[in-house]
Amino acid sequence: MTAPNLHAVIAVPAALVGLVIGSFVGVVADRVPHGDSVVRPPSHCDACGTRLEARDNVPVVSYLLLRGRCRACGARIPPHVLAVELATALLFTVLAWRLPTLWALPAYCVLAAGLVALSVVDMRLRRLPTPIVYWTAGLGGALLVIASAATGDYTRLLDAAIGGAACFAAFFAVFFVVPKGMGFGDVRLAGLCGMFLGWLGLRVVPLGMLAAFVIAGVPALVLVVLGKANRKSQFPFGPYLALGCLVGVCFGPAIVSALGLF
Repeated sequence: MTAPNLHAVIAVPAALVGLVIGSFVGVVADRVPHGDSVVRPPSHCDACGTRLEARDNVPVVSYLLLRGRCRACGARIPPHVLAVELATALLFTVLAWRLPTLWALPAYCVLAAGLVALSVVDMRLRRLPTPIVYWTAGLGGALLVIASAATGDYTRLLDAAIGGAACFAAFFAVFFVVPKGMGFGDVRLAGLCGMFLGWLGLRVVPLGMLAAFVIAGVPALVLVVLGKANRKSQFPFGPYLALGCLVGVCFGPAIVSALGLF
């Protein structure tokens, strides 16, 4: 089986795994910011406290069958629960399709799951919880080591370290100069993104960072033009940094190669 066909085959189970992981990501996004355990108590309705049955925990299917409401009390289930599951499944699929080596797929799926959780929290609470960043970096980093060992290319680990350090330093400089313009959570997240971008090649790092600022600039410009924001308005940058990183991961190597930068 050729490499492109193998990637296509792996994309299908990756999507299914993404749905399951996406359900857990939603739990992480809901509980970690409040310091709650992600395993206890078991999944339950926030409105009535009824423990969810197995049939109510099937990703996407349960939400649709229940029409977005609790089986016990009829309370509305937040739509972001469904969105997180679908987004995680989509990202896992795209990663399986686009990554240059499938050995790295587990590591980048961990990254995707962490970035989805961080984005949800940042949009809701304007925070980027440190535990999510560190767990994503620790588990994902360990899997990158395994991927490097499997491919025999240990230079990627050095590039990952350089990319992470460079992005952390660059964002820390901005935070130091303009502390009100950026939170330290963004600095930590930039280091995480730089590490994973760097593993794919140091030339991919600036592409991912540039994508983040371009993506963030579009809605900000629209809001300014519409008079709903000004230059002093603050926006949660975490989701844009996450999306820019994922764009760099999925398409950065191909762009760099097409431009003849390798």
